[in-house]
Amino acid sequence: MTGSNLTLDVVLIYPDLLGTYGDSGNALILKKRAEFQGMKSTIISVDSDEKIPTGGDIYLLGGGEDGPQNYARDLLARDGGLMSAVDQGAVVFAVCAGFQIIGESYVDSKGDIQPGLGLLDAKTSRMPKKRAVGELVSKPLFDMGQQYLSGFENHGSGTELYGDTQPLGRVVAGVGNLDSGEYEGAVRGKIVCTYMHGPALARNPSLADFLLYSATGTHPLLHHSVDDLQRLLLSERLAKVVRS
Repeated sequence: MTGSNLTLDVVLIYPDLLGTYGDSGNALILKKRAEFQGMKSTIISVDSDEKIPTGGDIYLLGGGEDGPQNYARDLLARDGGLMSAVDQGAVVFAVCAGFQIIGESYVDSKGDIQPGLGLLDAKTSRMPKKRAVGELVSKPLFDMGQQYLSGFENHGSGTELYGDTQPLGRVVAGVGNLDSGEYEGAVRGKIVCTYMHGPALARNPSLADFLLYSATGTHPLLHHSVDDLQRLLLSERLAKVVRS
């Protein structure tokens, strides 16, 4: 937060590399949800030829293909801004390729093990079964005011969590982190990850509020502030995959 004006700075990292699946839309959702709470909010979009600011409140990483993913990892490691921001208490929301990048390691399409940024106790490897593509639904393991989280997954690798990293949700439909289809996403401190596209925060406004609460610590979750269109979107998606 910036001073007493309660300005929330949302930093969108490398949308030119990690913006394949529309995940940049998560920044717009956070901005609007913050404004619903009476806060001013600014989106700081940082392309791959720019330096990452360290004073932001929430940092967003999206999905991307192998080449851009490796390049983004290299840039992030050299820049150091994201790691500095995490050390200062910033929130991180990472989707798919971004999720894999911030773990300890991941495997690219050539089968080469790539080092991650080490912000998360997680290792990603190629899944032995077919690529995970389709609707992904989970029951959140944290209080978010939604019974289900919904998104679209598209990934050929799976992520194993260890140490003090916990899953975000328990899978109801789809694959999630691993072929076992048991858990989805990851949470470690103020770092939240998922394989959900959609973008995820448009489908799950209470997840956006969870991130805002983590960033501010002074504002209640907006469980009740979900309009009819948002409810309709979530209900329509869930109806396709969840049996009541």
